Amino acid sequence: MAYEFNEATIVDIIDETDVVKRYYIKVPDDREFRFKSGQFVMLDLPIDSKYTNRSYSIASAPSEDNIFELCIVLNPNGLGTPYMFKNFEVGSKVMISRVLGKFNVVEPIDHDICFICTGTGIAPLRSMLIDIHNKGLEHKNLYMVFGNRWEKDILYRKEMEELEKTIPGFSFIPVLSRDNEGWNGRKGYVHSIYEEIFADKRPARFYICGWADMLKEARQRLESMGYDRKSIKFESYD
Repeated sequence: MAYEFNEATIVDIIDETDVVKRYYIKVPDDREFRFKSGQFVMLDLPIDSKYTNRSYSIASAPSEDNIFELCIVLNPNGLGTPYMFKNFEVGSKVMISRVLGKFNVVEPIDHDICFICTGTGIAPLRSMLIDIHNKGLEHKNLYMVFGNRWEKDILYRKEMEELEKTIPGFSFIPVLSRDNEGWNGRKGYVHSIYEEIFADKRPARFYICGWADMLKEARQRLESMGYDRKSIKFESYD
């Protein structure tokens, strides 16, 4: 499928970790730019590859300023992210597609929600969580189960800890799979966490994004717990 790409501008870059950057991109004011939390855009990159388009989930919640955020991890063996990390700077122009995807929160929110993610897979789930908060949507309990290897990898940690104090019924649960000296939080993998929380099999919706192997296993485990496929929404990335 051929996509139309239009020019936008990088207005800010934050080095979140040694291998993750947050890019803030502004669409010109004379062009309408609307998206739903959980959606993604494609970037058309000037790289020497048969496939020059790369898809990235929007990490920010919908706003009125035509600015959106992408949270991108460096893949040193790839072509897209090494180009971006080397060449993108504030003021750089970038070609973006229209907004795509149907990975959205189902409204009304009449069940508990469990966001399950690893790495930069938190991006669309962060968008959903903040959008729920910004809109003042009525909701049940909200859980963010976030798997990483090391403590330094926990993206948006301070923000999530603040949102835990601000959003009623929201719990942020980071879990680390490698030994971290001094870490007093949950250890292991995300699967044992959501299985523990929902051991009572109460009605819930699950939104999953992250490493393909995690996503596949989570879907299998949730279905074995008795949750049907309609209650499990997901987005994978390489």
